[in-house]
Amino acid sequence: MEDDNLIQKTDEELTLLVKGKEIDIFGILISRYESKMIRYARKFISNQEEIEDIVQNIFLKVYRNIQLFDSGRKFSTWLYAIAHNEIVNFLKKSKKWPVALIDPDTFWPSIADNSDLTENIFKEEESKILKEKLDILKPKYKEIIVLFYLEELDYAQISEILKIPISTVGVRLRRAREILKQKFNNHGK
Repeated sequence: MEDDNLIQKTDEELTLLVKGKEIDIFGILISRYESKMIRYARKFISNQEEIEDIVQNIFLKVYRNIQLFDSGRKFSTWLYAIAHNEIVNFLKKSKKWPVALIDPDTFWPSIADNSDLTENIFKEEESKILKEKLDILKPKYKEIIVLFYLEELDYAQISEILKIPISTVGVRLRRAREILKQKFNNHGK
């Protein structure tokens, strides 16, 4: 049922069809977002089976609550809000701290830009240090970094997902950068 016409529809248009009982179309939304949800969960959870279970739960909640979705809003923001809640609930239940690493090449692309061998060796060391430093961030700062730099969401979307004011997003992002800068500059001390 995935003809070109359906594939070209926006997420919001597809949700309207799913709300109208065209259940098979939900598969298109899953195919668009499954790898993104896995990547997002992987930033906080290291066990692949747990990640797969969480992603499955995310899509089940989306499907069960699709009638509540306001098609005038962005589907991706609503989906990330559900994913955020699922991951937070999992971490609370399991009493686990986020252990997965953020790829520093995505976070700070300049670390991996130079092709000079000596520079690359130095930059690999910086990448290793950055990974270590990100793991010591409190979850509220790490999540802001993941949503902003890796998921490439804007302040408004992050605000909606985390249910915090836009100004708080900016403050947390600034604090996370300051903490990382301080930890990065003091890595040998």
